[in-house]
Amino acid sequence: MKYVVYILGIAILTFGISFTIRSDIGTSPFDALLVGLSMRIGLTVGSWEIILAVILITCNALLTKQKPEIVGLLTAFITGIFIDIWLFIMDSFLTPELWYSKGVCFTIGLVLIGLGTAIYLHTNIAPIPVDRLTLIIQELTNTNMFFARTFIYLLFLILAVLLNGPIGIGTLLTVCLGGMVLQFFMPYTEKTLNHYIKSEDQQHSEKI
Repeated sequence: MKYVVYILGIAILTFGISFTIRSDIGTSPFDALLVGLSMRIGLTVGSWEIILAVILITCNALLTKQKPEIVGLLTAFITGIFIDIWLFIMDSFLTPELWYSKGVCFTIGLVLIGLGTAIYLHTNIAPIPVDRLTLIIQELTNTNMFFARTFIYLLFLILAVLLNGPIGIGTLLTVCLGGMVLQFFMPYTEKTLNHYIKSEDQQHSEKI
């Protein structure tokens, strides 16, 4: 069950990322960086997700003074594959042209990103390096998820601007609301997942 939830969370997260990219009004700073690298250098958006994961894993290890969490590459690899798959599928049917359709597309994506991230993080299997960095900063600064997420978004925003990534009103909204949306979903997903885990453990005990 735990691994099913893990995959489901990543699938929802990447579905949301793809929605924001297709909205064409700006995506999260990190995803804008991925798109910028893809457009400027080549390779797919998903490929850059994996490449940057290696860099971030190294940074996380330095910040925590621990061994690199290589297992994080598993999540980054799955995330990269899902992003490329969703973008390939959406390319044939999702191309919003009017401002309000772009806004709806982006809003759906922002909500799905927060929900998917909250779901897979609670499984504690292998956080995406950038999400692991969020947790590290939250711990080091003794602040909440909103502050840590916003700090990281601002950092990647600068890099995305330098690479001419898809920066727009959607990027600003993500910086301002991304952490808030994640913070909103965290307690609900934790409560729901704990309920299912307890139910599963109870059923297992009854079988024994």
